[in-house]
Amino acid sequence: MKLLENSSFEAINSQLTVETGDAHIIGRIESYSCKMAGDDKHMFKQFCQEGQPHVLEALSPPQTSGLSPSRLSKSQGGEDESPLSDKCSRKTLFYLIATLNESFRPDYDFSTARSHEFSREPSLRWVVNAVNCSLQDSWTTEFIFVFLIGPVHSSSKGQ
Repeated sequence: MKLLENSSFEAINSQLTVETGDAHIIGRIESYSCKMAGDDKHMFKQFCQEGQPHVLEALSPPQTSGLSPSRLSKSQGGEDESPLSDKCSRKTLFYLIATLNESFRPDYDFSTARSHEFSREPSLRWVVNAVNCSLQDSWTTEFIFVFLIGPVHSSSKGQ
């Protein structure tokens, strides 16, 4: 797993850092390769000793008060209705953990995280709204404009 430098993201990232009287918010968009090298290969071998990569593992229920998408699509009949019905493959879980480790190294280590510590939320829109609500008190008018509308460009080609 390796951070991929992307100059397009840097322009956006400069707009996602906000300082207010009470908070310093550092927002970033980053891209990573999923090609394993060095430490990742070693971590993946250890991870595979606990189970095969294609095996599905249960996730925790969504943080929402509603239902997860997979439960919404199920019939009312005799299918598994357990709160841990959302699943992901161990390989997907490994990529998630490896990305978290790379993103937050050296301050945090997610190597011991387990599937039940993650959940699949109903939609990207729900996640964005939850984050927005959590950060709402720290937002300045300038940040809201950039975040919701996008950076202002001097050129208005095609508009």
